[in-house]
Amino acid sequence: MEKEQDMTGQVSERPTDFIREIVREDLKTGKYGGRVNTRFPPEPNGYLHIGHAKSICLNFGIARDFNGLCNLRFDDTNPTKEEVEYVESIKEDVRWLGFDWQERMYYASDYFSVMYDYAVQLIRMGKAYVCDLSPDETRQYRGPLTGPGKESPYRSRSVEENLDLFERMRAGEFPEGACTLRAKIDMASGNINMRDPVIYRILHAEHHRTGNKWRIYPMYDFAHCVSDSIEKITHSICTLEFEDHRPLYDWFLDQLNVYHPQQIEFARLNLSYTVMSKRKFLQLVDGGHVRGWDDPRMPTISGLRRRGYTPGSIRNFCDRIGVAKRDSVVDMALLEYCIREDLNKRAPRVMAVLRPLKVVLINYPEDQTEELDAVNNPEDPGMGTRRVPFSRVLYIEREDFREDPPKQFYRLAPGREVRLRYAYYITCVKALRDEKSGEITELHCTYDPATRGGDSPDGRKVKATLHWVSAAHAVEAEARMYNYLLLKADPDDVEEGKDFKSIINPDSLEILSSCKGEPCLADAKPGDRYQFERLGYFCADPDSSAERPVFNRIVTLKDTWAKVEKAQKGK
Repeated sequence: MEKEQDMTGQVSERPTDFIREIVREDLKTGKYGGRVNTRFPPEPNGYLHIGHAKSICLNFGIARDFNGLCNLRFDDTNPTKEEVEYVESIKEDVRWLGFDWQERMYYASDYFSVMYDYAVQLIRMGKAYVCDLSPDETRQYRGPLTGPGKESPYRSRSVEENLDLFERMRAGEFPEGACTLRAKIDMASGNINMRDPVIYRILHAEHHRTGNKWRIYPMYDFAHCVSDSIEKITHSICTLEFEDHRPLYDWFLDQLNVYHPQQIEFARLNLSYTVMSKRKFLQLVDGGHVRGWDDPRMPTISGLRRRGYTPGSIRNFCDRIGVAKRDSVVDMALLEYCIREDLNKRAPRVMAVLRPLKVVLINYPEDQTEELDAVNNPEDPGMGTRRVPFSRVLYIEREDFREDPPKQFYRLAPGREVRLRYAYYITCVKALRDEKSGEITELHCTYDPATRGGDSPDGRKVKATLHWVSAAHAVEAEARMYNYLLLKADPDDVEEGKDFKSIINPDSLEILSSCKGEPCLADAKPGDRYQFERLGYFCADPDSSAERPVFNRIVTLKDTWAKVEKAQKGK
């Protein structure tokens, strides 16, 4: 991070990395006329995930930091996998993260006519030819990574024949797979991407924007660089898997003698305990392992949003992990740390009991109800206080009571006194059981009226403070307790012959349907976030209703990353 002072004298931190250093140097030398124009170019064939968030933050962030522009462009070159639903979800995700492309939203399909003309230009230059090899034959002719490939028998076709065949491809005369247009480069190249790559293939599919106008569609490598050139992009930022494609990116633009952006690669985001692949996401969704693309267990942006993550926490996460040149795996604990850090400052505190155990205060007046003051957020005094009802019958967490407590268990037990948050000291005098199951169903306790507010006038101390809810005023609610999607940090750490689905966590979701909450939770709207005291951060789900709010656990209160960070600083 680097510090920056604005016109008002305020000092803020801006991320710095090797890409920003390249941009800074280009501005210093006047390259691209002092302009900075990046782009975020997703394929609309699925929902965006946290890895895309890193790219979004990087591309829009560089434009922000250097007073430049960032385009949103959909690389929609494969109509068999693309849908308007995905386009709309991508737009929503980018906006939700806090970025604005203004009027600069484009589609690769906007440039199909230009791309076709460029392909014809390559044919006329003798740099492209129509090839009748099947896909399998094309792969065989390409050759191994360790040796040269073999030239296609159709490589020597004349310019006139290639022009005729390419026009007939466009007219839809040939079936899918019958032929392709390939660049004529070098079948002996050590870079397999340069061994006469396919530029166009035949697809008899309806495009979501162009309908049935086209029967041929450009391959990504060709569409990508041409679109960048048309839009006058200065820095074309890609993930590392495109590093070996950069010579092809440069070759196309050099041969066409058109405006030439600079492609720069950075390491993609890999996150522990989950997968980061649209193909694997589809397997999860289609296989019923999750409830859809926005399932809160999914690392999709829509899933994170539904779970309760904030845009600021994700942007902060992306700034913290930085931009590197080598792939690595980021610990999920860092993402959790970022949302805790954000919500700790802004989320109101409330009391909710997830696994209720009934408590009767036998010496509290049966017909009495009182209201106690509770702090909404100790980190922000401006959030004020609220009034919480208290009565004779309460609910506490079942795990807060032990009939035969082990060592270091300081919560409620027979004969033991504890504090109720904002309320009174209580002492357990009796535990009632179900005659059939033997399960404890009710506790009888006494309360000390002199300890109202949670403090003892005689100075005696207790070792535990419990949260609670008044039974007569409790809101019935459901809590969905989300855990890691996978049992192992590495999705590739599976037995031989098996895939990542073999390590899906069977306990990644636990639904608690008998929760009790403070009365204020009845007003929770989808997206409202709270800290349930002592339990974690929760967000109201779209499935909520006025009669029964539903809450997703965003993250627990336990902060493993903070401990890791502290240990690292202590070394």
